[in-house]
Amino acid sequence: MEKIIQLDSIDAYNKLYGLPTLHPLVTVVDLTKATSTVNHVKMNYGVYALFLKQAANCTLKYGRQYYDYQEGTIVCFAPGQLIGVDAEKDEIKKEVYGLIFHPDLIHGTALGQNISKYTYFSYEQNEALHLSEQEKTIVMDCLHKIQLEMEYPVDRHSKELLSVNIELLLDYCLRFYDRQFHTREKVNSDILRKFEQHLNEYFRNGESQKNGLPSVRFFAEKAYLSPGYFGDLIKKETGKTAQEYIQSKIIDLSKQYLLGTQQSIGEIAYSLGFQYPQHFSRLFKRYVGCTPNEFRTME
Repeated sequence: MEKIIQLDSIDAYNKLYGLPTLHPLVTVVDLTKATSTVNHVKMNYGVYALFLKQAANCTLKYGRQYYDYQEGTIVCFAPGQLIGVDAEKDEIKKEVYGLIFHPDLIHGTALGQNISKYTYFSYEQNEALHLSEQEKTIVMDCLHKIQLEMEYPVDRHSKELLSVNIELLLDYCLRFYDRQFHTREKVNSDILRKFEQHLNEYFRNGESQKNGLPSVRFFAEKAYLSPGYFGDLIKKETGKTAQEYIQSKIIDLSKQYLLGTQQSIGEIAYSLGFQYPQHFSRLFKRYVGCTPNEFRTME
């Protein structure tokens, strides 16, 4: 049985690799300076973490799948994630750099209020960020600035400056992910096409009547993607969130039923997967501006 290590503090992580703790709530990781290693373990993260791998052979396990942590990639973890680590002896001590910060560090800061926008913390590891040489330089520069601030004597500006510098790094990663979505346009358009196909099949095959309204997670799993990555991909391809895309399909179908059949509002609602007709009517009015009955009468 794999050992599970609880990573609830910065010091807990640093002790695993024999690294010094300069600040109780944040650390810049440089595994080239590690004096010890861990292998074949699971880490239960209670902190935020971002790792850049320059040149090392390390395999991470997320859920039931293994992912090759390739050169020039960034992977991110958030509190609550359970990650397995497998590496050959001493290989994880090579060029792996990163940032780990405790949620308490950003409480009361702008970053704390906006942390949810960094949706890549919920991505799975096969959705890692692949960097160009220039992008790697920017990331390393951000880490260096955070390191310098950690080494500066603590004063009333320390928390805010640390938070601002971390936010800058996370914003750069957002930009780089946008670039990665753009450069994978062909793959993304294929995923969107299959999403539309699966969505049509869901209603045509009666899945909605058996299983209720379709979820984003259902279609993300069809595409072998995490819900977070899938949702961001759909948003960048269509301008709508995946949930909005699903709801638009529901509204389009409901209009067809209202105009092309004699089904009651309740029958239409149940056929689309709604448990209660009033929920369908509320959604319809929000999108269309009138109730289903009013729409049917107008036409």
